Amino acid sequence: MHERTEHGQPPALECRGVDVSYGATPVLRDVGLRVDRDEVLAVLGPSGSGKTTLLHAIAGFIAPSAGEIRLAGRPVADARRIEPPERRDVGVVFQHYALWPHMTARDIVGYPLRRAGASRAEAARRAMELLERVRVAHLADRRPAELSGGEQQRVGLARALARGASLYLFDEPTAHLDSALRTVFQEELAERRRDAGAAAVYATHDAGEALAIADRVVLLREGSVAQDGTPEEIYERPVDLWAAMLTGPASIVRPSRDGAGTPVLVRPEWVELDGGPIEGVVRATRFRGPHTDYVVETGLGRITARETGRPRLAPDDVVSLSLRREWPLDAVKTAPSPDRGGSPDRS
Repeated sequence: MHERTEHGQPPALECRGVDVSYGATPVLRDVGLRVDRDEVLAVLGPSGSGKTTLLHAIAGFIAPSAGEIRLAGRPVADARRIEPPERRDVGVVFQHYALWPHMTARDIVGYPLRRAGASRAEAARRAMELLERVRVAHLADRRPAELSGGEQQRVGLARALARGASLYLFDEPTAHLDSALRTVFQEELAERRRDAGAAAVYATHDAGEALAIADRVVLLREGSVAQDGTPEEIYERPVDLWAAMLTGPASIVRPSRDGAGTPVLVRPEWVELDGGPIEGVVRATRFRGPHTDYVVETGLGRITARETGRPRLAPDDVVSLSLRREWPLDAVKTAPSPDRGGSPDRS
């Protein structure tokens, strides 16, 4: 009997204890996750963490060496059998766009519509609508060799969205898109969810994108799930130092001048610079456009504070600050930094 959601339907995707190895090298280890219908799950992790391999296993391009993958409650892969990709109701956009070189952009996007039974005219019309949404309709008659990398990626997005699948897999889908087009893509994904209740797995190394687009976030570390929670839980209550540094800027301090006590995570927006019991000296001022970050040296360690607007403090200014909130990192292991493999940046 299939496990079912609160609406009486099985999850769009379940991975149960999935292992994947390339030869003798393990890539995924005991991965367990589920994605409900009408849910977006972001898989966040650094390069080499196994994100692409996980998506390939879900799509059916590689077989798990252990565990089971289910789509809408139906087993599609385990260590003994694997259902081919064309039999899975999955739309895919990977880093390598794999566009058919002999087709125009219009035909590439229209192809899944034709396979679904649309007439040639209807497929062409709907393909143009999707190309317009990702702002490449003016390139409809060009072939992939005549498109830039970013333009090819937009065509790949439109092709995947044309399929009308119940589950979409996205592997760094906005890597070559500017911020405006990223917003367009996110809006299109939201519209698909409203119209068809589609689910999505969205792999990225960009924490800001993961937190913005997802209903839930899974942190993937060296092929294993390190944390699974809502964007708010992942950002505000990371499971360890590695997770804290992966998910956004943070200061790690100890709440005593002798360095004793439980390490405390402080996000920049949790710091109040207008008065408080903690004295410090501004060491750096970094204008970011919408806000300004200040690196403040205190007796507890370096703390990064963030304020809206232009800089009002300069290096060497003396300030006093307070912490509006903090997250104690007790009873967790000090894992390597997600970017450098060493100690996390504490400023």
